[in-house]
Amino acid sequence: MTIRRSILFALLLLIAACRPATERFEAQFYVFGTLVNVTVDGTGRRAANALFGDLQQRFQAMHRDWHAWEPGELTRINQAFAAGDSISAPDDIRQLIAYAQTMETATGGCFNAAIGGLIRLWGFHTSEFPVLGPPPEVSQIAAQIAARPSSLDIDIRHATLSSRNRAVQLDFGGIAKGYAVDLALALAQKHTIPAALVNAGGDLAGYRDPALPGTWKIGLKDHRQQTLGGLALKGRETVFTSGNYQRFRYDAQQRYPHIIDPRNGWPVAEVASVTVVGRQGWHTDAATTALMVGGAAEFESLLAALDIEQAMMILENGDIRITRQLLQRLIEFRQRDRVIQVIDP
Repeated sequence: MTIRRSILFALLLLIAACRPATERFEAQFYVFGTLVNVTVDGTGRRAANALFGDLQQRFQAMHRDWHAWEPGELTRINQAFAAGDSISAPDDIRQLIAYAQTMETATGGCFNAAIGGLIRLWGFHTSEFPVLGPPPEVSQIAAQIAARPSSLDIDIRHATLSSRNRAVQLDFGGIAKGYAVDLALALAQKHTIPAALVNAGGDLAGYRDPALPGTWKIGLKDHRQQTLGGLALKGRETVFTSGNYQRFRYDAQQRYPHIIDPRNGWPVAEVASVTVVGRQGWHTDAATTALMVGGAAEFESLLAALDIEQAMMILENGDIRITRQLLQRLIEFRQRDRVIQVIDP
């Protein structure tokens, strides 16, 4: 071996020895009333800590600015709408409104982020569940519906918002978490993290560099917390579930889930949960809410309207409606004597 080759070989060994070891790291945050776990893989401690520090700041800002009932940017905007005033708004809230308008149009109003007044009327502007007591008066609900609040009433001009309808009260509860995990994954990629998984209270989003060994595997459960099967994420994917089993109002006679049909003002009753697999968190998150509202009767038409190929609906009686594309991906699917209807969207 020549001297030059010996030196080169020694340098390669030195470079390899100086490379930081890569491994898996985890961090936990509290935002939007739920715990958010972030796991990164194939990276070093310094890069992981840098990402977690940035995420802490971003999540705190999101929680403050997007909150529907604690003082912040969103409550300031809602106060301006109620007064008939125009108001400036940050980029992220304007983007959330634009996404909400897209979803309201596509779903024919099954998703509507402007019914914050109705959600407040039901007592669901709280982090403490269950809410106890009888439902609102029928006349109060009817008044909210008669006002016809819609995100489409909002005009976005440059950095300024205005609403043609003073009844519009924004509540991003059905889309904010999805948009937040999108931002979290984008930030992880900005930090050149090879693989990241965000678990926001059971709603998940992740990506993985194909060159990195392994996969992100998750479990899907029903409304009784029974495991239905597993799912291995492919590339960048989001998996969101909306259900009626954790947040509800209870008056000792009847249970009223927190997901409200914007068209009639009453909580959905027929559907226990909906799971959607997609690429963008904001779209997947809002789609689960719209599908809950649409129920079994509108399941297939909404899948087509939203261009969703992988979804599952569990009815209150335990029966399942699932798209063929999702069913074929499930690992060790457990039917448990349920009635399964396979959908080809």
